[in-house]
Amino acid sequence: MARSPWRSGATKRSLRRSGAARRKRHGPATGGGPPLPPPVRVLVMVVAFAVMVAFGAVLARLTLQPSAASEALTHSNLRPGDSIRNYLAQPAFVDTVKQLGGNIVLGVPFGLLLPVVAPRARGPLRVVAVTAVVMLLVELVQGALVTGRAFDIDDVILNTTGALLGYLLLGRRLGRAVHPRRRHWWQRRTTAA
Repeated sequence: MARSPWRSGATKRSLRRSGAARRKRHGPATGGGPPLPPPVRVLVMVVAFAVMVAFGAVLARLTLQPSAASEALTHSNLRPGDSIRNYLAQPAFVDTVKQLGGNIVLGVPFGLLLPVVAPRARGPLRVVAVTAVVMLLVELVQGALVTGRAFDIDDVILNTTGALLGYLLLGRRLGRAVHPRRRHWWQRRTTAA
C-alpha cells in the first residue's frame, strides 16, 4: 500500500514553510497587503468614529424630524415589499429613485464604518444584523413619536441592503486593514512546530 504524500513529515513541513512565507509577504490573513502601522490604525479608527457620529447626527436629522405637512399622507407598512412595489408603480421615476436609492445610500455608511469602528461587527452577517437593529429602532421611534413619519419595514430592508453593499464593496477591506485577523491558538501551535 503506497503512503499518501500528505502524511509525510517533509510535506507537512514544506506546507508550513510556504504558509509562513506567504504570511510574511502578504501579512497575517488580511487578504492583501501588510496591516497598517499602529499609529495609522488608531488615526483611522478615530476618524471613522468621528464620521460615524456625524453620520448619526445626519441620520437623526433626516429620519426623526417632524413633518406636519405629510401627516395625512403617512401610513405604517408592516408587510415587506409593499412600499417598494408602490414606489416602483409611481409614474415619477425620479421620486422612485429618490426613495429607494436614498434608503439604500443611507445604509452604506454602516457597511463602511462598522468594520473599522467595531472589529467584532466585522463580517457580512454581523453588519447586516447591527444595521437592521439600528434601523428598526429608528423606524419604531419614527412611527411612535415623530409627527408625519411612519414605520416602514421596507426602509429597514433597503437600509440593510445598502449596508451590505457598502461592506462588500469597501468595508471588508477597510476593516481588515485596520484590524488584521489574529491567528487562533491552533494556528499558532502548528506554525511554531
